[in-house]
Amino acid sequence: MMEQYNNDIDLHVDEEIYKCLNLISPKSFFLFAGAGSGKTRTLVNVLKKVSDNFGKDYRLRNKKVAVITYTNAAANEISHRLEHSSIFHVSTIHSFSWDLIQNYTVDIKAWIETNLNIEIAELEKQQSKSRDLNNKTSIGRAKKIESKRERLLALKRVQKFIYNPNGDNITKDSLNHNEVISITAYFILSKNLFKRILLNKYPIILIDESQDTKEGLIDALFDLQAKFNNELSLGLIGDMMQRIYADGKEGLGNDLPNDWRIFVKKMNHRSQRRIVELNNAIRSNIDNQQQYWRIEKNKGIVRLFAVNRTTNKEQTEELIRQKMYDQSGDENWTGVEQDVKTLTIEHHMAAKRMGFSNFFDPLYSIDKLKTSLLDGSLSSVSLFTKVILPIYIAFQANNKFAIANIIKKYSPLVDKQVLRENTKKLKAIHETNVKVQNLLALWSNDKQPSLMEILKEIKHSGLFHLPNVLNIVLARVDSESSFDELEIENDDRILLAWEKALQSSFDEIAKYNEYISEKSTFGTHQGVKGLEFNRVMLVIDDEESRGFMFSYDKLFGIKPLTSTDERNFREGKETGVDRTTRLFYVACSRAKESLAIVAYTDDPEMLKDNVVKYGWLNIDEVEVIK
Repeated sequence: MMEQYNNDIDLHVDEEIYKCLNLISPKSFFLFAGAGSGKTRTLVNVLKKVSDNFGKDYRLRNKKVAVITYTNAAANEISHRLEHSSIFHVSTIHSFSWDLIQNYTVDIKAWIETNLNIEIAELEKQQSKSRDLNNKTSIGRAKKIESKRERLLALKRVQKFIYNPNGDNITKDSLNHNEVISITAYFILSKNLFKRILLNKYPIILIDESQDTKEGLIDALFDLQAKFNNELSLGLIGDMMQRIYADGKEGLGNDLPNDWRIFVKKMNHRSQRRIVELNNAIRSNIDNQQQYWRIEKNKGIVRLFAVNRTTNKEQTEELIRQKMYDQSGDENWTGVEQDVKTLTIEHHMAAKRMGFSNFFDPLYSIDKLKTSLLDGSLSSVSLFTKVILPIYIAFQANNKFAIANIIKKYSPLVDKQVLRENTKKLKAIHETNVKVQNLLALWSNDKQPSLMEILKEIKHSGLFHLPNVLNIVLARVDSESSFDELEIENDDRILLAWEKALQSSFDEIAKYNEYISEKSTFGTHQGVKGLEFNRVMLVIDDEESRGFMFSYDKLFGIKPLTSTDERNFREGKETGVDRTTRLFYVACSRAKESLAIVAYTDDPEMLKDNVVKYGWLNIDEVEVIK
């Protein structure tokens, strides 16, 4: 039974955090903010007060508050709500880190050289123990050694490193995402001048979703705060139950230094009572952090459908939507105005259901491309989503004015400077129009061209600049010999993935763009962290997910724990069940009004019995579909 409370039980937290952000006597803090607790609202409220009271002082002293968020979308939202005030530097952790280190070329070179030599030595040690140097593992390892040695040689020729937080970062003079974070952490730990510059510029550093920020960087910031606690306010905002990436710091928020303050937001402003109760039940065996629901949100509906894996998934999920309508009376579960967010375990499950897997799957298999592919910021994809797709949509609407504006904005052929220097402007404009028509002709007679056909036409016409990696792909496709002149590290997997993705039909781009723009009815369990929806259908199927990090079958007691799981459990280490429990919590806690959990399994009856036994659901909330 929850104690008496009102909707304003967390109001004091904002004031307490504000007191920590004091330049004279700064305090560091950890804010525990569970699902739907309004942490962004708290962050904005506190920072507006900082701006009102200390903004002038910050500007005079050339200081800023660093606000680090998990996604570009979150950074843009917070910047907007702070009215783009100059005293705040709001960015993702990768952008923030690159901003700190980008001018330290000599130091970066030294770090990379040391790191490469360590990696080469380790690979050579492994290779020396291999009994068969002709198996796939040994051949792959040899190629890695060769690639790293080539990068060592190329390092001498690098004048300045480049990095795009939203790009491919595959040339020899570029840094990858992990390197930027690791170098930043190393500089914070080891370079006194770097520490001083960081502290002078950012006396306050606030990190949202801190539980998923790289452990090495968090540890470096802890070390910085411990040594300069009278100069730095480090604020970590998060919820360990929502840690879904393995490289986050385990146990963040526990055993904090004595000079740290700890705050807890107890209210869930998002969800109806029944959903909050489920959230509380799921995490009760993990940390027993319990949330309150708003007084007026005293309803809500949760149902779990235990479904045999042999059923037709499309038909089953449509049937379940109808059942949710019957049991909730909410007509938006069905019909023309259907408004249900379907969450799958893996993005490729959504891609398959929506019909863009031929384009998506090859690129998603490359670790370097995953993050920016998922948030839509991958520069090579932007050519299709931000240029070609809008042209196609305008073409379908017979909107010549819109097409002209897109060409004017993106084409180098009608660049103002180019036209200014061209003595035959009208001829240049006419030739550009012809090239546009040649591009649009690819869609004649309702044809959907492949992405490769579109790319070749653009290359031929010069209508748009092509990203470097796509230029290389075209060169490889057009050449019978290997193309390695641009010194691409580990190029084969990336370029082969692009070659495969570019064979897909253009209509997959529209579906992909709808998905990553969050306009589709699909999302993933982990990808919707921070978002909320009135109606959620949570689809669970270990067999379809192809993953190894998560196992709902183990969580629901359908499959036994492995010996490794049991050993990790005894030793207090994280298990796959721990990770899956957190993922389950994140996904369930997205729902505001109603939640349907669709669990595909080989034993629906056992699943039903177990979730009731766990105390997560009542027996009348679980239905078996065979």
